[in-house]
Amino acid sequence: MDNIGLVCGSFHRNKVEEMIQHAQDEATKQNLDIIEIVWVPGSMEAPLATARLLEEENISGVACLGIIEKGETAHGMAMGQAVIKSLIDLQLGYDKPVGLGIIGPGAEPHHIGPRLEPHARNAISAIKAMI
Repeated sequence: MDNIGLVCGSFHRNKVEEMIQHAQDEATKQNLDIIEIVWVPGSMEAPLATARLLEEENISGVACLGIIEKGETAHGMAMGQAVIKSLIDLQLGYDKPVGLGIIGPGAEPHHIGPRLEPHARNAISAIKAMI
């Protein structure tokens, strides 16, 4: 069994806690053990927390769970693109998979609920596939 970590954005804590439940269920199905859950203020802090987990020898991969809502400006889109690029760079730099379970950028309220489970499960499945 491979050990993995989760990095979770606390800005939408109630919804992300639901995502964690789906991620834990999927991890069990995929024979993965979530040994560490790190809460960060928002998606912007996810790359640093992910890097810290990837540095740990006993962590085989990390899933990032969160939500980047559509705002009135392009801030969320620009931030989301920077976060995703940083997570890809970390994946390549550490040669360990990073599962992307961040809904958005640009998510509107009606987009969020239906995406909580599939995004969480797909982030875990991606880690398993790449290990």
